[in-house]
Amino acid sequence: QVQLVESGGDLVQPGESLTLSCEASGLTLSWFSRSWFRQAPGKEREWLACARGSSDHTEFADSVKGRFTISSDNAKNTMYLQMNNLKPEDTAVYFCATASVCYRGSGMYDHWGQGTQVTVSS
Repeated sequence: QVQLVESGGDLVQPGESLTLSCEASGLTLSWFSRSWFRQAPGKEREWLACARGSSDHTEFADSVKGRFTISSDNAKNTMYLQMNNLKPEDTAVYFCATASVCYRGSGMYDHWGQGTQVTVSS
């Protein structure tokens, strides 16, 4: 059974940093493309970033480019989203997901985590 479990969400102040984790079981993360999404209340799920398979290729949405990075620890079968210079508009539930390629739409992803809440507020 495939399971993705996010963690690391928290309440932080604007300008601070936070790292989210997504631990996988039942599949090998490095065999898949894997993305981070977020969903704010009343808004659609937004694609943020993707890492492609075992390559170093990564892609980022314009809204987070230069502030967020995506990485993986294959030994831990875990992916990360490092978020810097957080803004109030980054407040959302953050999800990890896997797919065969780096789709920017959420509909093509096979497996999802349950989400972790990030709140950016002073």
